Amino acid sequence: MTKTVDDAVLDAALNQIKNTADKLVVCIGAPVSYAEANANSPTGKRCGQRAITSANFAGPANGDVSGRKLTINQQTGITVDVSGAADHVALVDDTASVLLAVTSLAASQAVTAGNTMTVNAFDLEIADPT
Repeated sequence: MTKTVDDAVLDAALNQIKNTADKLVVCIGAPVSYAEANANSPTGKRCGQRAITSANFAGPANGDVSGRKLTINQQTGITVDVSGAADHVALVDDTASVLLAVTSLAASQAVTAGNTMTVNAFDLEIADPT
């Protein structure tokens, strides 16, 4: 049985993230809701944040393995509000109060309140159906 999804369909999902994400939130643990991503740890998961726009993204483009991907460019100088082990990043739409995407960092980072941190570029990839 053959399964296909046109690139335009996958791009629509990725463009929804690209065009509506207005904040990148660095988290201690993976948030499961918009509220959890927007509340500082330990009540929520947030330890730092920065405003973003569609200019902070590249793509959609062909995925590394299959499908399509959206690259979030490196973000530097993110102010840390809560000390801990940052291990996830969330993209949120504050206007609509939506948690758009969550991914783990390549490696956990020990962060200290009052300092700044960098989140390296990362991809969100939607694979072709199998």
